[in-house]
Amino acid sequence: MDANIQKYQAFVETVRTGSFTRAARSLSYTQSGVSRMIADLERDWGMTLLERSRAGVTLTSEGRAVLPFVEGVCGDYRRLESQIDDLNGLAAGSIRIGTFSSVATHILPKVIGRFQKDYPAIEYELLMGDYTEIDGWVASGRVDFGFLPRAPRYSGLAERVVERDELMAVLPVGHRLAGEASVPVSALCEEPFIVLERGQDDEITPIFERAGLSPNARFSTWDDYAIMSMVESGLGLSILPALILRRNPYAIVTKPLEPATYRDIRVVYREGALPRAARRFLEYL
Repeated sequence: MDANIQKYQAFVETVRTGSFTRAARSLSYTQSGVSRMIADLERDWGMTLLERSRAGVTLTSEGRAVLPFVEGVCGDYRRLESQIDDLNGLAAGSIRIGTFSSVATHILPKVIGRFQKDYPAIEYELLMGDYTEIDGWVASGRVDFGFLPRAPRYSGLAERVVERDELMAVLPVGHRLAGEASVPVSALCEEPFIVLERGQDDEITPIFERAGLSPNARFSTWDDYAIMSMVESGLGLSILPALILRRNPYAIVTKPLEPATYRDIRVVYREGALPRAARRFLEYL
């Protein structure tokens, strides 16, 4: 991709999201990388495009004047890529994705929606599995790429972080900790605990192990929504990823952990073995 196009896209996405950090997350760049690209544009064009503040960024009058032209260039570039892809046979085909519930629910639909507008004939196969299964599917070629909240365990696989996801304490409404700003990990050991498991992977127990603690694990399940229902019913406390809690249908309370804890969601693929449609799809993440 042309370096100037990357800068134009960084500018447009920063304006759309209102911050360098959110634009970086959307484009899979670093925050400093996005900031530097926009600074390059400002230096090259001899004008200030954005006003920076702690609250985010806003367009200057010069930035507002040039934005429609930059958006036009980005749009033309997308159409050019689409035409090239059509000529190279990307007008049809399929993409096979290994995924788990929170990614399938909250990340993939929006990306597939954008991709489908440009490539309406592409078909999709989503395989839902636990982390060990997804790892194996990518390594064996059963899927073109997969999503994991950890590094892949097979050699020869490439990875890229697409989202940082906070792990949250999950409490019943009216719980004594529900009014706190955050919940110490130690406090979750004082009552029955419900463990989220993914096959041979357990994201939650290591949180307690790092603190030298052991939860009173009464229940374990692989289903995020079953855990929410059990917490709502007062059967115990739990820890769940913020991503799956975005559309929470249950009467529960979620609070940051103390200390704050995160997982990095990665897209994982066999480097050099991606079909053209899958390779193009990854650019939309």
